Amino acid sequence: MLKSMTGYGREQVLIGTREILVEIRSVNHRYYEFSSRTPRAYGYLEEKLKSFLNGKISRGKVEVLVSIFNQEGTDACIEVNKTIAKEYVEALRDAGAELGLKDDLALSNIMRLQDIFTVKKVTESEEEIWNAVKQVAEVALNKFVIMREVEGGKMKEDISSRLDFIEKTVGEIEARSPNVTEAYRERLINKLKDVLADQNIDESRLITEAAIFAEKTAVDEETVRLRSHIDQFRKLIEIKEPVGRKLDFLVQEMNREVNTTGSKCQDLTITKMVVDLKSEIEKIREQIQNIE
Repeated sequence: MLKSMTGYGREQVLIGTREILVEIRSVNHRYYEFSSRTPRAYGYLEEKLKSFLNGKISRGKVEVLVSIFNQEGTDACIEVNKTIAKEYVEALRDAGAELGLKDDLALSNIMRLQDIFTVKKVTESEEEIWNAVKQVAEVALNKFVIMREVEGGKMKEDISSRLDFIEKTVGEIEARSPNVTEAYRERLINKLKDVLADQNIDESRLITEAAIFAEKTAVDEETVRLRSHIDQFRKLIEIKEPVGRKLDFLVQEMNREVNTTGSKCQDLTITKMVVDLKSEIEKIREQIQNIE
């Protein structure tokens, strides 16, 4: 099954007191390249995400975005410095006694003294955070893979239709190639007749010249190899493992055989067929540049 190297997956879930967002996106790249953006306080997630995706994505430039939103107040706690509060109370009561003031000190008065309160960030468990992020990342990855498979399916259909055209054209070249040799032999005879007029023509020499021409212009080996490459191509696009690099190699070999065919055949019709073949192979090459 072909997979495109272009993909996107997104999932956002509330787990406990945290809302976690994970986005995975990728574009085509010769190798596997990973990068991520995580909140500064959760930088340790980068290596964990890289290990998590390694093996699940073989090719492509992959970027992962992680956002973690803690519900208001859940990521901090407030502590009261009772020693300082006690000293405030004693100092205020001493001052009130000396000044003859009524002692109406209440808790609400103490709460206005901000320096007795300390706001501390709650220590979070890295393992707990990672397990939550991993849970969301797995869903995002599943959506990402599905998108790649859908795109890959469309590419497979396009490539298959082009392979059919190439195979059909190769058959037409095979059928026409012997006629090219026969046409050359007839042209050679007619030309020699015009030059030699009434003189006898050495039939054996003509046969030899035609045989040499046939050997130089024969494309049997090229078309046999082309058919073999087409067969391998069809088998590769059906398997589940990543095949992008193998397909790229096959396209190069197919292009090589077509170029050789074009250089051998001195026939306008076959030359046009070769141009059509090269055009189709180039379109396939452009497709597989984005196959995992």
